[in-house]
Amino acid sequence: MFTRNTPLKIISCLLLAACISFGSFIQTSYAEEDLMDFAKEAGYPIKEGYQPKASIVIDAESGQILWADQPDLAWHPASIAKIMTMYLAFEAMEQGKFTLDTTVVANEKYVNISQIYALSNNKITLGIDYPVRDLLSMMIVPSSNVATLMVANLVSDNDEAAFIHKMNEKAAELGMTNTTYYNSSGAQVSAFEGFYQPEGIDPNGDNLSTARDLAILAYNLIKKYPDVLTYTSQPVVTTMKDTPYAETFETYNYSLPGAKYGYDGVDGLKTGSSPSGGFNYIATAKKGDVRLIEVILGVGDWSDQEGEYERHLAGNAILDHAFSTYEYKKLLSKGPNTINQENIILDEDFYGFVKQNSGPRFALSNGQLTLDNELGQVSPNIPAQSVRYQQSDQKSADTQTDKQAKQKKTQQAPTEKRGHNYLLSGSLAALGILLIAFSRLFRKRISGVRRGSRKTSTTTSRLLCTLGALFILSAIIVIIFL
Repeated sequence: MFTRNTPLKIISCLLLAACISFGSFIQTSYAEEDLMDFAKEAGYPIKEGYQPKASIVIDAESGQILWADQPDLAWHPASIAKIMTMYLAFEAMEQGKFTLDTTVVANEKYVNISQIYALSNNKITLGIDYPVRDLLSMMIVPSSNVATLMVANLVSDNDEAAFIHKMNEKAAELGMTNTTYYNSSGAQVSAFEGFYQPEGIDPNGDNLSTARDLAILAYNLIKKYPDVLTYTSQPVVTTMKDTPYAETFETYNYSLPGAKYGYDGVDGLKTGSSPSGGFNYIATAKKGDVRLIEVILGVGDWSDQEGEYERHLAGNAILDHAFSTYEYKKLLSKGPNTINQENIILDEDFYGFVKQNSGPRFALSNGQLTLDNELGQVSPNIPAQSVRYQQSDQKSADTQTDKQAKQKKTQQAPTEKRGHNYLLSGSLAALGILLIAFSRLFRKRISGVRRGSRKTSTTTSRLLCTLGALFILSAIIVIIFL
């Protein structure tokens, strides 16, 4: 039913809805911002339909997440799988199993694989020795499947199935909890026409991973084996130099400076594309002392090769937004600090990433201070940057001061309360006396009027007198009981 209060209720509801909408607008977080909008503003306009299915950006030093959109979406990474093969190759060299100068002889199997048209490859000549350093360049730049298999077999002593098991074991060790490998290069075993048959491995199995897991892999690769960037940073590379088998390749990483969509600071890592995965990309870029790692998955569709370029527009936009939105700086100085109402002493200066024009939040636990980042760490295996602290002696002094202040406030409270009561009592009493005085004045004023009005005036006078008495009684009650 429509009542007199209905318009007021409607207005109140509208105001409440407006407040809720406004609150939602101002609380938009970085990861919820629209990629299409800020990509256009940054000069990297992405066409409709080419937005990545998943993406993530992390700090390459600390593992702190700066951007995340569907980071745990299961996806087929395609040739990005070669990054794990490269990781295991560098690990094997670290263990002394071989060196960059170690050679692999091209046998008939490798020659046959190199001639499979459906696979990305390079020329392999029967009986020629191929140094590991050249095979690594072939893996990264032209994304050669045969070169990848030659390196994998070197690591595993030609046990193809053992190498795939090793890939999965390493993924588990690094904390890549949603990754499964079925092959060493990103191409399904069935695509090798019988020349690559790891025993016990599903030939139609397609590698699965996530943006988060691939960021974890890239983080560990760059952290442990930074020399990998010498193989991923060149837009053009020539392998087997000064031999009759020299080949020159242009990179598929179009975000490298000098390439089609060059972005300042990019120096790796790897692209990948397939019918099941679309167009994917892992990049790393360094500006000043800051290095970021990003993963872009699922741009476009395999049937439309435009995605090969659009993935770099998306990657450049997200990298640019991370670099311009966050800043790495000193957040706290060594020595005394007050954090979360705790007085502490830091052992050293504390640095970290924070959004520009926003204050950092910190967490204190077990003598360690960390940055309380809203997006967290890329992996629980990678702890947040921290600095040791000690409790300050000032804390006990401050606590004692607080207690004394509370006691003083408690002591002052009754006095203040009594003062308020006296003021209230006096006001009530004054008002009562004033009403009684008005009742007497009113009675005298109408004493000369006719008899009919005198009865009414007497009633009014009595009412004023009664109210005055009630106010005086209230004043007495305030003094006695409050």
